[in-house]
Amino acid sequence: MKRVLDQIVENRVFFLLVLFVILFAVFAISVQNFFTFYNLTNMTQYGVELGLLALAEMLVILSGGGGIDLSVGSMLTIVAMIIGVLIGRVGLNPSLAIFLGLSAGMGMGYLNGVLVSYTKILPFIVTLASLYVYKSLALIIAVDPRFGPNPMPVSNFPESFYFVGQYRIGGIPFQVLCIFIPVILLLYVLLEKSVFGRYLYGVGSNEKAALFSGINVERVRVTVYTLSGLLSALSGWIITSRIASARPDIGTGYELQAITIAVLGGVSIKGGEGRIGGVVLGIAIITLLYNGMQLAGIHQIWQLGSLGVILVGSVLLNQMLLARRKM
Repeated sequence: MKRVLDQIVENRVFFLLVLFVILFAVFAISVQNFFTFYNLTNMTQYGVELGLLALAEMLVILSGGGGIDLSVGSMLTIVAMIIGVLIGRVGLNPSLAIFLGLSAGMGMGYLNGVLVSYTKILPFIVTLASLYVYKSLALIIAVDPRFGPNPMPVSNFPESFYFVGQYRIGGIPFQVLCIFIPVILLLYVLLEKSVFGRYLYGVGSNEKAALFSGINVERVRVTVYTLSGLLSALSGWIITSRIASARPDIGTGYELQAITIAVLGGVSIKGGEGRIGGVVLGIAIITLLYNGMQLAGIHQIWQLGSLGVILVGSVLLNQMLLARRKM
């Protein structure tokens, strides 16, 4: 029995799958209206928005060197406001506005990557600073001079804009089938089947060895921070379409949830270790946990507390597995 339990714990994907099944069964039995098609599909919408940020954190943390991106929530927010203002106030074509918003997200991520890679400032400091800067810019963009100096949400979008966030195919949200799943598949190929993936794991595992192997460490890290910006921008576009509003506080707190999911999914905070399958299961577990607790009427304080417990537990599990491998 002990050997079986050890194997479950050491196989992170299997462990997370068992945890997901247990949580799902508990909520399905104990929470009214949880186990319905409507609720389960609605749950996946939130999972997409948070999941894209978690995948962004996975890429950055894998790159090592203390890699982390605290600005993903702020990049989400500023892209939402850029798209919202360009469409709702300026009257720009939605496709062009979305393109400019996604480009802005990539640009912000690229700037983070350049600062981290070439100035050698700690990623924590760089992205904490950009969190504040990007959030401030989002507030500035949200100001509508016609109504005074206060930031204002934008909500007057054309009907076509709601397609990506509200349309369903066979009852399944469009963003799940046509954005999230393709992103997961592309990242899987990038990490597991491409030269860049080998470079990324190499840089995260041993930066000096990667340098001696001829890998351009700076370029690898700039690339993952740029991808982080793009994934954050995608999330900002989707959430704005889903809730039919661009608000200057829309991404508040998302960065901490995204980091929690990445660590829960088996991504080592030291870099160079972690797989996309574990992160996807981490997304499913956190999304399931939040949805179940909300339907059960559990206060938000306890929801935040559970997130902290999960973060500490996942770090302890990572350390335990690392210690067992060294024995």
